[in-house]
Amino acid sequence: MPCRAFTPPSRRPPRFPAALLTALALTALVVVGAVQPATAQPAYLAAPPTIDQVLANITAWITGIVAAIATTFLTVGGLRYLLAGGDPGEVMKAKGALKGAGIGYMIAIMAPVILDVLKGLVGAK
Repeated sequence: MPCRAFTPPSRRPPRFPAALLTALALTALVVVGAVQPATAQPAYLAAPPTIDQVLANITAWITGIVAAIATTFLTVGGLRYLLAGGDPGEVMKAKGALKGAGIGYMIAIMAPVILDVLKGLVGAK
């Protein structure tokens, strides 16, 4: 059998997937569309938010983020479970992801309660 000479693979620059470029373009459009022109000022000034309002807003944001992460874990766990094909290792990984999703949902549900308990401990209303 004749010996073939080794030829290295061609060195092409990596190509970005079309989905990544589309996501970047849409993000740029959203950011550009969200920018307000400097000349558009309201005729009135709103009162600054109180500490309670700021904490409530932060709690709402954190709850939403935790729920989104838990939903991602739920989706990944469900897909892993469906695609495990009876492999015990993959089934255990899927169950771990589903447990993580359940814990994430519990944290998201309990976030306002935890904030109220912390407020009571420090003496805030």
